[in-house]
Amino acid sequence: MVWGGGAIGGVVAAKLADAGQDVLLVDVVPEHVEAVRAHGLEIVGPDGKSTFSRMQACLASEAQGTYSRIMLSVKGQHTRQAMQMIAPRLAAGGWVLALQNGLTEATIAGVVGQERTLGALVNFASDYVGPGRIQFGGQGSLRVGEIDGADTARSRQVEALLRQVDPQSGWTDRLMGYKWSKVAIGSLLFTTAMSNDTIVEQLGNRHYLPLWRALCREVVTVARASGVDPAPFDGFAPDAFTASASIDDAWAQMQQITDHCRRWVGKPRSGVWRDLAVRKRPTEVDPQITDIVAHGQAAGIETPTVSRLIAIIREMESGGRDFGNANLDALMETAA
Repeated sequence: MVWGGGAIGGVVAAKLADAGQDVLLVDVVPEHVEAVRAHGLEIVGPDGKSTFSRMQACLASEAQGTYSRIMLSVKGQHTRQAMQMIAPRLAAGGWVLALQNGLTEATIAGVVGQERTLGALVNFASDYVGPGRIQFGGQGSLRVGEIDGADTARSRQVEALLRQVDPQSGWTDRLMGYKWSKVAIGSLLFTTAMSNDTIVEQLGNRHYLPLWRALCREVVTVARASGVDPAPFDGFAPDAFTASASIDDAWAQMQQITDHCRRWVGKPRSGVWRDLAVRKRPTEVDPQITDIVAHGQAAGIETPTVSRLIAIIREMESGGRDFGNANLDALMETAA
């Protein structure tokens, strides 16, 4: 069962179905479910060519029976509500895999227990573009593991499943290290959503390096104070964003991050930008970015740049701010 058929869940469900897995896609949008039932789930590749993957699909309110393998791919702010519906559908001895951005594993474990919870780093690029239609923008890291890093039979089973999604995916004993690093990348992508410029245009602009540096430094500092060592992936190296690292170190790393984003030819702008500009709906700022502040407060660490980022995004969600680099300039004043 893949619960949530959007950008991440849609791609994963399609790849698994194409590999011969019996997939049930669960979503809350009737038009999306109807389209998948009618003609399969359309995945538009970076080259513009489409494939259609056949699978079962139902609304969340229609789900019946129990399942031993459930992959959760809803927006972070909907995790708890989704888990309340999933819990009765989880078979004894089954597991829930968080295929989400942010640190949602704790929320899932709070409902079904850590012994039934796994997590994953997901960094491929994709967008929900309409009922029954997902745009795949480009490859990125995909790693699965246990919250505590244990090498378990079930995490290895999930690794084998995800290799059907991406043959380069793999198992890790540093799940939370990867998740915290993805949170750092997420903070950068949230800033790129404040302007209509592309991800590459913004992250490749050295003028904003003090801002990128401050955001990543705050995330890395909070992660380490919380007992987690962020893990390097897809151009991101945590040590380049510490107090002891030089500005040249940070810029060299930002160039590597930008180079990776250039591979996302089918996704020039972030999903956050799409939420604000196209879908006109709340972003995942809560809990994806607010969790940084919460963990910082627990560790006695201030996060002024992240906090200001949250405030600006909320102003944009409410219509109080328009898109433009003036938003980045305002945020960079906090980073100065």
